[in-house]
Amino acid sequence: MPERPSITETVSWLRDRDYYAGQIVDHRTLPGQSASKSSLDMLPVVNAALNRRGIDQLYDHQVRAIEAVRSGENTVIATPTASGKSLTYLIPALERAVEQNEKTLYIAPYRALINDQAKTFQEYADDLGFDIDVGVGVQTGRTDKSERKKLKREKQPDIVLTTIDQIHLSVAPYGNSSQNWKWLFHQLGTVVIDEVHMNRGHFGSHTSLVFRRLNRLCERLNADPSYICCSATIGNPVEHAATVTDQPPESFTLIDEDASLSGDEHWLLWNPPLKSDDEPGRERSIENEPEGPQGVDEEAPDRNNAEAPATPDTNNRRPKPRAIPHRDSVQGGERRSHHQESIHLFTDLVQRGYQTLVFTRSRQGAAQYAEQSDRLLRGRNHEELAESVHAYHGALDNGPRVELEEALRNGDARGVWSTEAMELGVDIGTLDVVILDGYPGTRMSTFQRAGRAGRGDDDSLVILVGGDDPLDQYVMRDPDQLFDGGVESAMVNPKNEAILPDHVVCAADDWWLEPDDKAHFGEAFPSIVRRLKEEGRLQPVDERDPILWDTDEDSPQMNTDIRGIRGQQITLRDRLSNDRLGELQYQSAMRDAHPGALYTHQKRTYEVVDFDLAAGEARLESNQTQAYTEAITDKEVIVEETIERGTLDWNGIDVQKTLATVTVTERVESYLYHNSPQDDSPVERSIDDPLPPSEYMTTGITLEFPEPLQTAVRKRATDSEGWGNALHAVEHAMISLFPREVLCDRADIGGLSIERHSQTTGGTVFIHDGFEGGAGYCRAAFESLHSLLEETQALVTQCNCASGCPSCIHSPHCGNANRYLDKQLGEVLLTASPEEVET
Repeated sequence: MPERPSITETVSWLRDRDYYAGQIVDHRTLPGQSASKSSLDMLPVVNAALNRRGIDQLYDHQVRAIEAVRSGENTVIATPTASGKSLTYLIPALERAVEQNEKTLYIAPYRALINDQAKTFQEYADDLGFDIDVGVGVQTGRTDKSERKKLKREKQPDIVLTTIDQIHLSVAPYGNSSQNWKWLFHQLGTVVIDEVHMNRGHFGSHTSLVFRRLNRLCERLNADPSYICCSATIGNPVEHAATVTDQPPESFTLIDEDASLSGDEHWLLWNPPLKSDDEPGRERSIENEPEGPQGVDEEAPDRNNAEAPATPDTNNRRPKPRAIPHRDSVQGGERRSHHQESIHLFTDLVQRGYQTLVFTRSRQGAAQYAEQSDRLLRGRNHEELAESVHAYHGALDNGPRVELEEALRNGDARGVWSTEAMELGVDIGTLDVVILDGYPGTRMSTFQRAGRAGRGDDDSLVILVGGDDPLDQYVMRDPDQLFDGGVESAMVNPKNEAILPDHVVCAADDWWLEPDDKAHFGEAFPSIVRRLKEEGRLQPVDERDPILWDTDEDSPQMNTDIRGIRGQQITLRDRLSNDRLGELQYQSAMRDAHPGALYTHQKRTYEVVDFDLAAGEARLESNQTQAYTEAITDKEVIVEETIERGTLDWNGIDVQKTLATVTVTERVESYLYHNSPQDDSPVERSIDDPLPPSEYMTTGITLEFPEPLQTAVRKRATDSEGWGNALHAVEHAMISLFPREVLCDRADIGGLSIERHSQTTGGTVFIHDGFEGGAGYCRAAFESLHSLLEETQALVTQCNCASGCPSCIHSPHCGNANRYLDKQLGEVLLTASPEEVET
């Protein structure tokens, strides 16, 4: 293993290399700290188990958390990665099992984390001594039937580890069965929710309703467990934990001061250079760079790419076509691939002796970039180092995953490319360097991933490599916002009436419903029950006593997908071989697999030759072509109900803002056909038999820009389309920065810009949650719209491109393929003052 130089030396070495000249835009050091420890009286056998691992004292924050748990309080531990959160629930779980014969239910979002924590629990349980028998059991989607039966009927362990999916599908429906989980509820003392911040948005809304069903069972079976919630650093840890668990916020004790040991953390913000035709001395860019969804485990939700702005015209008359810059063409603000820069940094740092972890977006990307790094190291005659480079993601089988985690702990794995799967609390030891291949999208994830670096009080290095995404470039231009700004808040919406009825039916199947269940499901519960009875989904338990309700539905839990998005699924099938190529939610299929679309699967191109909506199938044929297609999405937004109104003082001009319930309708009636990746003059083709529109109700925001701003823009415009194009540019930029306000992905937010709308005054920008019923994003951001507009202004005005690029106003989710955009007029809209308007 190469000798490891100091971090300071390596930063100087990187800065001095011609190859990397000018790419470090910010270097700062976050100082480490010494540990603050104290003693805690523990059960002797538990104390002995800790002593065997050299633990004779605990960090102060661990002591405070355990004392809160012991007192019966609900607890939120919101401290950084590697701060020892696991001991805050492990010690109480062991003590309660030994002293009080109480059970602990541990719930985590992914199987990998479940298996890792089960191993830790078991090791500590084994160290309690031969006379102490604390059982540890696991149930996930991969636990076979015989093991499940043995777990519930024979083992009945003291500590049960499972996923929220299993609570939904297997625990809650059988909680009252003596052949299943009744024993657990009769003795349940503690519920641990690890990585509670992952329960957010649409998935988190489902999760919060599953916990309400769990609380019902506890209430029925006389269990009163305390909740221990472990979280990354977020802006609203207590509020979020309380909403997810349906416990009073005042019942939670917050532990958020980290007392663990850490060394200095060096941060480099690294911006790849602008593209140019002359790149002497640099190796060629990586081809076929994937930008798919992040790796997940227990069937994580598919992003539905909600943003698809319609043309800025109330009559849906499309303006005349104009030249469309292709996404691979050189733009004023477009930069070289951040993947390429990350690969070179990774190989250099591994070669210098650092154990290095890179976080990238997709599973396919992790595998490809690990292979590229392997080849680069072999080309430098470092075959042994190349052998120690690996890819990690949630789809790895258990055996290879455990082996790789152990190789990281013992140092055999010198470098790993990973998806977000390694962001969670899986024990991999500590590393020298973390590289972030693109801004993760939120400060929370950024610092959570960065926390993987650091060995005790040794210095560590974190390198954030910016992409040409607007959010990435915003961070590169203003690093202080990353380090000094507030942390985003996590949002869930348990009142989402698009998913609430399904969970009410599931609850009726778990255990019959009664009027008092309004306490669990909210004010809408009575009306939902009445509607479900009218629809035949609920029936009285006894016609003579219609107070209690049951359901005759067969396994409603199986028909309620807590990780998916409500709506029809479309199977993609090879028409000739009949092979199943995949599945898309209808809203995504309408855009990506419409009739005539060219669809790429496993590096092969297919043409959609038939779309049978009744059968739920799109049939495709292999097509040897370099062409590609882009759907043109028309959108309509109708305001159904106003929730709140207000006024923004924007540069001395009043801009009306409204939070409302809106209906979003999307339709695809045409698409752009590019002959090749270099074709920047595509042909727009109509779809002969367009698919039915997609329609859903959600929560949205409207911003109404008044006549004076329209006048200022039109004075600078060269044609009649200028006002609409300015609004479109502002809409894109605002949506790209939305994750700065709440924990979400840009694809979770939709938008529309329109010159005239029958329900608003002036040019209007709509921004809406991209999920049926809403996920809470727009509600959370409504009060901070002024801040979001200020950030949008800075993004657009500070980008050095001339007419718009991926770093400012271009969006990968634009329903108009980034046409009808004008950056310069967008700047006028965002910067015009009353004095300028009058002149």
